[in-house]
Amino acid sequence: MTLVQIKNLKKSYFRDSLEIPVLTDIDLEIPEGAFLALMGPSGSGKTTLLNLLAGIDRPTSGDVVVAGENISKMSEAELARWRSRHIGLVFQFYNLMPVLTAYENVELPLLLTKLSKGERKKHVETSLSIVGLADRMDHYPRQLSGGQEQRVAIARAIVSDPSLILADEPTGDLDKNSAEEIMTLLSRLNAEFKKTIVIVTHDPRAAEKAHTIRHLDKGELG
Repeated sequence: MTLVQIKNLKKSYFRDSLEIPVLTDIDLEIPEGAFLALMGPSGSGKTTLLNLLAGIDRPTSGDVVVAGENISKMSEAELARWRSRHIGLVFQFYNLMPVLTAYENVELPLLLTKLSKGERKKHVETSLSIVGLADRMDHYPRQLSGGQEQRVAIARAIVSDPSLILADEPTGDLDKNSAEEIMTLLSRLNAEFKKTIVIVTHDPRAAEKAHTIRHLDKGELG
């Protein structure tokens, strides 16, 4: 089953009357359960494509259909609700709140849901145990290594059981061993928990863990 369908996608930014094309005529299908790596030089449009998939950015033209819904036609309020149900985001620099514990960071997306406190606790503890940090839930980000911080970020991304995990350079700020651990964890989420994952990466070692590698260059998908 196809989870993501992108058709005739174009994204440009405008500076006064000057149009700066970032993505041109992108067509992409991502089946459910896929693990896709997007590679390409800086400025090729990889992060822009990820942001369009997440509904964080909007296409200039074309359609982005995720889980049967055309997100390019949604209002901001509809997009926010849709994102909280369907998308788990992982960033290069973790984006954890320094004043919150690992547990509280992972719980954040659930505060927007109707789950009870007990249900939230169950979800958070399950997510932290999946990423191997059940014994670190009361630690603050400053008490964790970079690799552990990224694992907390992944726990936060999976806590609401999203349809799609989007990771932008998830190993970009990590040493080789930690990077390997993070990619092994993402592979496990894909193989064992059937999560559909799209990563943007410069690192060929990270990309090797994906089932499919697509290259973006000058806004075109190869």
